[in-house]
Amino acid sequence: MHIIPKFELFEENNNIIIEKDSGKLPTVININKNALNNTFFRKTIWTGSNLQMTLMTVEDSIGLEVHDVDQFIRIESGECLIEMGKSKDSLDFKTNANQNYGIFIPAGYYHNITKIGIIELKLSAIYAPVEHEKGTINIKK
Repeated sequence: MHIIPKFELFEENNNIIIEKDSGKLPTVININKNALNNTFFRKTIWTGSNLQMTLMTVEDSIGLEVHDVDQFIRIESGECLIEMGKSKDSLDFKTNANQNYGIFIPAGYYHNITKIGIIELKLSAIYAPVEHEKGTINIKK
C-alpha cells in the first residue's frame, strides 16, 4: 500500500483535506468536503498526466471562457445559471442547476456559470487533458 506523505494532506473530522496539489500520487479524498472547505476562486488539487481536478468558489460568475480540453463540473453547493454555446456571441444553451448536478462542457464551447440564490456556489471541476499548471491557486477571479 502506498502512503501519501503527510505534508500533502491533513485530516479534519476524519475527512482528508488536500493542502496542495497531490497529482501523480494515488489519492483518495472526500471531494465534497474539500470543495466546501475551499476558499479560493480556483485551486488545483490533483494534476496527472492526462487529467486534472480543481475546486472553485464562485462569488458571482466564473466569467465567460473557452478551453481546448473537455471539462466536467460538479455543483457541490449552491444554485447556478449555466450558459454554453459554440461562440461567445451565441450562448444558446441555458439552464439552471443546483447541488449534485454535473455539467459536461465539450472542448471549444464558450461557457459561463453564474451564481443565483444565497447559498455559496462551490464547484469541483475535472479537465481532460490538463488545463492549468500543477499547483495553481487563483485567490480571486
